[in-house]
Amino acid sequence: MKTVSLSASLREKSGTRSVLREIRNKGFVCGVVYGGGKEPLNVSVNLNDLIKIIKESRNAIVTLKIDSKEEELVIIKEIQKDAITDKIIHVDFNRISTDKKIDLKVPIRFVGEPYGVKTQGGIAEYDMRELSIRCFPKDIPDEIAIDVSSLKIGDSLRVKDLKFEKFEIRENPENLIVSIVSTKEEIAHTVSPTQPEVIEKGKKTEEEIGEGKKEEVKKEEPKKEEKK
Repeated sequence: MKTVSLSASLREKSGTRSVLREIRNKGFVCGVVYGGGKEPLNVSVNLNDLIKIIKESRNAIVTLKIDSKEEELVIIKEIQKDAITDKIIHVDFNRISTDKKIDLKVPIRFVGEPYGVKTQGGIAEYDMRELSIRCFPKDIPDEIAIDVSSLKIGDSLRVKDLKFEKFEIRENPENLIVSIVSTKEEIAHTVSPTQPEVIEKGKKTEEEIGEGKKEEVKKEEPKKEEKK
């Protein structure tokens, strides 16, 4: 697993809006370091350096150098982004130990084009894009490659079908990862059938109501007087 270094500064001030805005305006992002049986630390890191690490390997082991004095071995646990600008506004670092297993999420990379799509004209439905796993830090994969090239129409792949030696998948075994369906099945899922008209017992149709009104008119129509 890739290991990288990242410089950080200790934040002693409370996270008021004005303080956070000042930190962001300087090109930094706020974060917290927690776990490992130690007290949490409030830090700030360079935003561009953080983005570079995320692009190269989201699950890299990070040696966090705090004020060039203290070092913490961490992974990036969670990233918070602004709902409007999509910019990173906060990052959580989780302390790790090389001899203890950790839980994390790893992206899936689908390899190949399914036979059912390429040759049979089907459609691939991908239900999962990442997997939660548990492993030692040295065994953290950058991604999990899954070969789907042999899947035909009607075939599917579930979590229970995957087997790995260096890490354990922490998902429901029955969770569907990918399935290959025909275009007819896809249309059937998206287009609902026309519902037949249901007439409740005891209620009349419009035609019956209309006929009933005509009968009433006939009954109420007065008889003409005969001429003497």
